[in-house]
Amino acid sequence: MSRAIPRLVVAGTASGVGKTTATVAIARALRARGMRVALFKCGPDYLDPTYHARAVAGTSHNLDGWMMGRDAVLSTFAAEAAGADVALIEGVMGLFDGASPTGEEGSTAEIAKWLEAPVALVVDASGMARSVAALVQGFAGFDPALRVAAVVCNQVGSRGHLDILRQAQAQVNRSLPVLGGLPRDEAQRFPERHLGLRTADEAALPEERLDHWGAQAEAWIGLDALLEIARAAPPLPAADAAATPDAAAGAQRGRARIGVAFDEAFHFYYADNLRRLEAAGAELVRFSPIRDARLPDVDALYLGGGYPEVHAERLADNAALRDEIRAFAGRGGPIYAECGGLMYLTEAIRTLDGRAHAMVGLVPAEAVMCEKLQALGYVEVETQARTILGGAGLRFRGHQFRYSELRPSQRAATAPAEPPPAQAPSQPEHAPLPIEHAYSVRRRRGGQVTREGYRAGSVLASYVHAHWASNPIVPEGLVASAAAHKERAR
Repeated sequence: MSRAIPRLVVAGTASGVGKTTATVAIARALRARGMRVALFKCGPDYLDPTYHARAVAGTSHNLDGWMMGRDAVLSTFAAEAAGADVALIEGVMGLFDGASPTGEEGSTAEIAKWLEAPVALVVDASGMARSVAALVQGFAGFDPALRVAAVVCNQVGSRGHLDILRQAQAQVNRSLPVLGGLPRDEAQRFPERHLGLRTADEAALPEERLDHWGAQAEAWIGLDALLEIARAAPPLPAADAAATPDAAAGAQRGRARIGVAFDEAFHFYYADNLRRLEAAGAELVRFSPIRDARLPDVDALYLGGGYPEVHAERLADNAALRDEIRAFAGRGGPIYAECGGLMYLTEAIRTLDGRAHAMVGLVPAEAVMCEKLQALGYVEVETQARTILGGAGLRFRGHQFRYSELRPSQRAATAPAEPPPAQAPSQPEHAPLPIEHAYSVRRRRGGQVTREGYRAGSVLASYVHAHWASNPIVPEGLVASAAAHKERAR
């Protein structure tokens, strides 16, 4: 059995060339035509999928070769692209950049080859004329197993400039055309992002801006030609059903209710992780650590990543919910937290202005924001003790991206009224934290191993953003812990 799924990878020559703008613009234009567009993002990024979701009022799914593996990538794509008129897959970094400088693992090229998808190459054409042909030819010829089928030029200065780029490329290779581009438009560009990141909420990306870019794509890009390329992609073999969880087929539906923190401060979740919890029998209930005074009636909590430092004052002001979470943990309620969720569970978040904002207090440390990046990259985790995810020896993959670090701290409630200035990242090592480390974390690049994963009773918190396609036993374990707590509470 095979399935015909029109599809196109929107890749770039490098980071920052406009892949997200091009993907959002094309998707918005096609949606305005009445088409159903399925969107995907290569790599571990949480932010670009929020732009995708706004563009089509739907969900964008990550496809990460290193964290998920080939079978999970193919099955996730097939499940989420089913019934769509076309699927767009935005690349990560440059087309051939990935987890290794010498191989394609974790790269956009790897995903494109797995999906047998043609590639539209986005080029930043500002200040460029004939050189576009040399650049494109290098990318098109680098891997003969990959089909680069079209070029989209970003930062185009004028219609005349676009014509020059088309002519230059046509002289070298007419079968690989420049199918248009997007004009330089500083007034409508996507906003600067917090720490290099910003979610595409209504304030950052109003509907009018999305409509503007959709109209630009319709006017400047040969969408019909792009669709023809996407429709020419060969049928994909039927995906392995076992590789993708099916929440609708969950035989144990209703085993437990898991509260998922979701608001301006917490919203970094892989859609696949949430779907795996549902497939294991969990009902997911959203709540807001910023606004809700009470926890919903749930059997476990999942606190994802986000921007708790941006909203630290509002989180600190909501003492009622922080008390509720401490009480929930005191009753043995399972709490799983990642990155921003870990920061929320500490005694305080110390922002760059030196102010300490009281947090939940379940992790005996202070999360201190730093000017410089503290960790970035893929990691592999092995649990060193039994946790709410299961027994010792569980392995799964994820990544880290953080500007904070944990430091020893007194209880935030006893902190002085005038807190000292934030310490610079170049300070000498601090005293060991009084925390039981439940993880052994190996970096994908370099192989360094550290101890992490902060366990205390039924609480497990870490800086690692995990992708559970790397080990489907993990979400099963969390749901089992929630169900066991439910039974004990009866």
